[in-house]
Amino acid sequence: MSETSEATDVAIIGGGVVGLSIACATARRGYATCVLEREQRFGHGGSTHNSGVIHAGIYYPTDSMKAKLCVEGNERLYSFCQKHDIPHKRSGKLIVANSNNIAALETLATRGLANGVQNLELVDRAFIRNREPYVEAAAALWSPSTGIVEAESLIRTLVKEATARDVSLLPSTQLEGSSDSVDALELRTTHETIMARSVVNAGGLYADEVSAAFGGDRFTIYPVRGDYAELASSAEHLIRGLVYPLPDTSGHGLGVHATRTTWGTVTLGPTARYQSKKNDYESNRDSLEHFQKAACRFLPSLTIDQLKPGGSGIRARCAPEHIAFSDFKIVRDSHVPRLIHAAGIDSPGLTAAFAIAERIAELVDATLT
Repeated sequence: MSETSEATDVAIIGGGVVGLSIACATARRGYATCVLEREQRFGHGGSTHNSGVIHAGIYYPTDSMKAKLCVEGNERLYSFCQKHDIPHKRSGKLIVANSNNIAALETLATRGLANGVQNLELVDRAFIRNREPYVEAAAALWSPSTGIVEAESLIRTLVKEATARDVSLLPSTQLEGSSDSVDALELRTTHETIMARSVVNAGGLYADEVSAAFGGDRFTIYPVRGDYAELASSAEHLIRGLVYPLPDTSGHGLGVHATRTTWGTVTLGPTARYQSKKNDYESNRDSLEHFQKAACRFLPSLTIDQLKPGGSGIRARCAPEHIAFSDFKIVRDSHVPRLIHAAGIDSPGLTAAFAIAERIAELVDATLT
């Protein structure tokens, strides 16, 4: 039998990096805040099943939310990591190309500069070899503001920050039903009933189901699985930082790229494949041959025996497979005014999390005042 809690100002559904960042932002404004997370651990989904890259904001259409919030979130994330001693590195990134694709690099550079990315530079083979001796490319776009972060440590720190601000953190708590009243939304869970003056839907892969539970806007979250491989320890010297190919022409990913983590391993990936299930991380994994073939375009000395299987992650996109670009959905619901969506937060959601949180907090202000 569930118990009815005291009413809260803000209930956030989803305890990933975005949900936790929003909780800290609303709590700083003085709102009583709680976070409902369906899993036992916060950040167990897409927040920690990714490359851990701090993006600069190069790829996204100018004036899109992804472009604006990535650029804004980039420095916010670096500052937060430095303040809280979260393992991270401003390692820089090379986007490499052969001699036939120089124009594509120039197009990316133009877009990045239009988005407000600083210090982008087209560099030659000598620059590439100086930074990455084993990488073969005719030219590259150098992005010094790109870096990496240890996502697990970031989540732990956000949990501590939220706790310090008296946010009620509710793991293993799944929304089972809801209803609307004059002054609040009612959230029914297996443990209790919560009355909230405002609800933020940061449900990740399940954000469409959360919206439906409230009778809110109809939209679909499309799961996009990405697999990883890792370089064997004997081959980790082949990559020093971040090396990317030109983006996938489908628009569904940035291509299989090489990332040196904060703890010294090197990952290759992710791939991108639409699938129906939101919790299938294992079936039909991409083969090591697939990763070796993709990486050999810029790392020709890589052999199949230098690879081993890595992890996988599932991105939450708001657009079907035939649509190349899917922007963040950050908006008040058109049917349920007390419901605010932070949905479709795939890459660069990790980078943009603090900027997203500020936008959501402003929508909360507008809802509650």
